[in-house]
Amino acid sequence: MTPFLKMHGLGNDFAVFDARKQALALDERLARAISDRRRGIGCDQVIVIEPSDEADAFMRIRNADGGEVEICGNAARCVARLLMAETGRGTVRLQTLAGPLACRAAGDLIAVEMGSPEFRWNMVPLARPVDTGNFALQAGGKEFSATALSMGNPHCVLFVEDAEKADVAALGPKIETDPLFPARTNVEFVSVRDRSHIRMRVWERGAGITLACGSGACAAAVAAINRGLTEAAVEVRLDGGVLKLEWHGGPVRMTGPAALAYRGEIDLKACA
Repeated sequence: MTPFLKMHGLGNDFAVFDARKQALALDERLARAISDRRRGIGCDQVIVIEPSDEADAFMRIRNADGGEVEICGNAARCVARLLMAETGRGTVRLQTLAGPLACRAAGDLIAVEMGSPEFRWNMVPLARPVDTGNFALQAGGKEFSATALSMGNPHCVLFVEDAEKADVAALGPKIETDPLFPARTNVEFVSVRDRSHIRMRVWERGAGITLACGSGACAAAVAAINRGLTEAAVEVRLDGGVLKLEWHGGPVRMTGPAALAYRGEIDLKACA
């Protein structure tokens, strides 16, 4: 039996495995099996904590569809919380496929330096040059005002009149797989409430609708700030709760909760 932790950040939930002392061979098929909410543990992402020579730990991430991805902000807060409890320190450093993440305790919350956004079209990546800060995107017979950027993973932020009414389930998968996004994309539906608050709903690449997306909240905040729609510090309300974002042109700082739901064990051979 293999131990795991079930954790979540604002309802974006994870099965977390510690492979620092004993390696875990997590492939696409096994990640899908673990993520299955009827036959496995059930989660949006499977997280494996691995040893790192460059940081306190390496965080490996696979989405519910089994695909490996670069970064996950909500998971970073969860793993940081575990390492802080383990070491007794108020700061830890995580390595990811997107680069290092500096994490620190902020009262009962965890703050993560999520790196700097990338707007160059070929780095998002996009299939062709566009004005990534503000361009028109056609989807589902409608035209949206969009911003495309990378937070270490690709995002397409759509500014809509009312995010509550956005048809995330229908539009999300269409935009995720649009030919404009050769690596597919996360899709954020955003409405600006005032200069300090935005509402966001999200379709995550490889996971579908989730209650929260940390890198998506970063992308949404950066897009709004970049357009001059909000101040440099903004609260992002997701279906699962609120994240605090701050961006002054360099790395994006994300602050939010990280929760442990339960500890368990799983027979990975039987699961697969």
